Amino acid sequence: MRGIRLGSIFGIPIKLNVTFLLILPLLAYLIGSDVGTLVDQVLNPAFGAGIEAAALTGGSTPFVLGAVAAVGLFTCVLLHELGHSVVAMYYGYEIDSITLWLLGGVAQFTEMPEDWKIELQVAIAGPIVSVALGALSYAGFTLLAGGGQPVITFVLGYLMLANVVLAAFNMLPGFPMDGGRVLRALLARTRTHARATQLAAEVGKGFALLLALFALFTGLNLYLLALAFFIYMGAAGEAQQTVLKAAFRGVTVADVMTGDGLHTVAPEDSVADLIQRMFRERHTGYPVVDRGELVGMVTLGDAQSVDDVERDAMRVDDVMTTDVYTVTPETDAMDAFQTMQQNNVGRLPVVDADGELCGIVSRTDLMTAFDIIQQSGAASGESLGPNLSPFGR
Repeated sequence: MRGIRLGSIFGIPIKLNVTFLLILPLLAYLIGSDVGTLVDQVLNPAFGAGIEAAALTGGSTPFVLGAVAAVGLFTCVLLHELGHSVVAMYYGYEIDSITLWLLGGVAQFTEMPEDWKIELQVAIAGPIVSVALGALSYAGFTLLAGGGQPVITFVLGYLMLANVVLAAFNMLPGFPMDGGRVLRALLARTRTHARATQLAAEVGKGFALLLALFALFTGLNLYLLALAFFIYMGAAGEAQQTVLKAAFRGVTVADVMTGDGLHTVAPEDSVADLIQRMFRERHTGYPVVDRGELVGMVTLGDAQSVDDVERDAMRVDDVMTTDVYTVTPETDAMDAFQTMQQNNVGRLPVVDADGELCGIVSRTDLMTAFDIIQQSGAASGESLGPNLSPFGR
């Protein structure tokens, strides 16, 4: 998830996604509009706050309070994500970043723990931080209640309630939320990580559908609908990634790449000849090689960007991409797949230790290999292991 970098905490980059800049003023407005209700119907009767609602509802005061409370809430969300991250770092896992966005916060790990004990601790750390923040807010709220500090008392009361709700909601079994990850960890005690992920993902998708129905039948709550969509897509995506990772365990790029009979083009070839060759050979992308050296990649999209009348005059080196991502024959197949996803490319040149082109691996190659592995006995999502993979050595 991309965002504007603000700085770092414990070496973890902290980012703001553009959607955060949209939700923050909206959240501030919603809190400010509800100040009187929160005081009269929640904080005073349930907790004895002793706040005079009139002191907080005049002029611009409610919206200043809303802004302070919204910033405080997102600060608590950041601390929640830091809770996950610090525990993961303790066990040696690297955190790519923490990003605040439309639906709260996301800690992006370079690799998720597969040991169920570690995942359980990482998953539960965030809600524990939220409960601790709620307890601290409650302590401050109790000390100030009825003491003539209505503004601070209100903010602490709001954060007290918000952190408890945040912890409770995150512990619902909506994988990949915290509760869903706790569920996966518990399921992984007696199952493989891949199978536990599949089961937790099915529960998460069911939870997302229920949440969407609730949002529809309680006044079309767009925020809950967006959250339901995020949970559903997150569960499906992580389940797919985990099954792929299990299937490709022990499989390298050398096992699946196209090496013999590799088709390449030269920089001086015309775009018209390139398109004819693509039609004839049924390929949509080629490495561009100049005197044995890889100098770029050219795709059907690159060729089609040239007008018909100019294709005879334009050369491959006029349209090719020179910023090329490469892999080696020893690269894990899953790492190659993730490189393609992250950089939105459909194929990667394979270079050997001497930097010479020795093959090409495409999404099609990887998906064909995955289908073969699945059909050979991993359809349930169980890990094959290096010796059982039909591609392993």
